[in-house]
Amino acid sequence: MTAHICFRWLALSGGLAVILGTLTGTAIATVSEDPGASCSALVPDCSPVVKIERDARTRGGIAAAAALKQLGTPFSWGGGSSSGPTRGIGVGALTIGFDCSGLTMYAWSRAGVRLGHYTGAQFRQGRRVPLGDLRTGDLLFFGGGSGDPTHVGLYLQGGLMIHAPKTGDVVRTTQFLDSPYYRAVFRGAVRPG
Repeated sequence: MTAHICFRWLALSGGLAVILGTLTGTAIATVSEDPGASCSALVPDCSPVVKIERDARTRGGIAAAAALKQLGTPFSWGGGSSSGPTRGIGVGALTIGFDCSGLTMYAWSRAGVRLGHYTGAQFRQGRRVPLGDLRTGDLLFFGGGSGDPTHVGLYLQGGLMIHAPKTGDVVRTTQFLDSPYYRAVFRGAVRPG
């Protein structure tokens, strides 16, 4: 079964973010901008539509759907738990939201998988996946040189990831395969569970 998720796209400081509209059906995965695709009657004016085509009952699909519901949530350093956004620590102490590993920990908890709240720990929690074999929900790691990675995002499809980038930003989507920055600091992917 194919599902349609309707989003409104908003430009946010150099990137794209989407605000979740309505999910119908039981599927998740391929992301495409198709203004002519049908939308739910509950959100008739959404355009473009992001079509989701893989089974949402997979763990990766469940994690991706949970992360997408957090689009626009503020970044909060140290923020996030398996239950949702929380007040962070340090510079995040006044903000309720997610840091990068808090978002992925939350998303995968919705799929029944426990992850640590630290990018380096998540890098070691699962099976390594080659770039060409990515599936919806896989964790993408960036930076850190030869030490632990310094950033994590959750793969959606077509080179698109969802992540909590930095202080002052919000949970957003980014075309990491098209980004010279993210491609240069890509460290690898892990499939939790």
